[in-house]
Amino acid sequence: MSVAVVADSHVSGPGGPAGPFVEQLVKLPGEGVEHLILLGDIFQAWVGFPHFETEDIRTVVETLTELGRRGLRIDYIEGNRDFYLQGSRYEQTFDRIALETTFEVDGLRYLCVHGDGLDDDDRQYRRWRALSKSWPVRTLVRGLPGPLARRFVASTERRLGDTNFKHKQRIPREAIERYAVRRLAEGYDRLLLGHFHEARRWTVEGGEVEILEAWFTSGRVERFGIPLEGRKA
Repeated sequence: MSVAVVADSHVSGPGGPAGPFVEQLVKLPGEGVEHLILLGDIFQAWVGFPHFETEDIRTVVETLTELGRRGLRIDYIEGNRDFYLQGSRYEQTFDRIALETTFEVDGLRYLCVHGDGLDDDDRQYRRWRALSKSWPVRTLVRGLPGPLARRFVASTERRLGDTNFKHKQRIPREAIERYAVRRLAEGYDRLLLGHFHEARRWTVEGGEVEILEAWFTSGRVERFGIPLEGRKA
């Protein structure tokens, strides 16, 4: 299985407009990719209701839909900037929307998680995450008219910026390692994360942790199972 993984493209934000991102996606089948994993936060904010849809969202979703028709398997892992995608009309775009997924290449089993919920000490963010993605808030947001919907997205982005994300000061390595050791013991070899934006890789008990650099800074789609010049061994 040849796999491509994209983390944190933040299209419509620091990742810019959808065009360059789409150009890379459409080339994947021709490059031998069979499985695409979008590791969360593909857009600056993605809310799974029609009246929140932007032109960039529409463009990327149409591209992914066509790639799916061409036989590309596509999994989406929800990030902290993704809201209410499961059960939405976008669900049919993907083979799976979940909080984690797995793949195997070259004899290694990878567990893929966005990574935003791993720091147990970041209680402010964990409370905000639980509330913002709860069913009562989902029901409230679904009924917002267009102008209020746009204000919701704007206020959500501000809240995401203000919330005490400790990875903005440091990557919570100890919390990641605790999580990694527990999950790798289930039979995985590597824990693959996004969210923290900076590329890191290190060994822990039972395997390795790898954090992917954000697409909005690297402009790179990571490949697994396909030789790629410059990829870390």
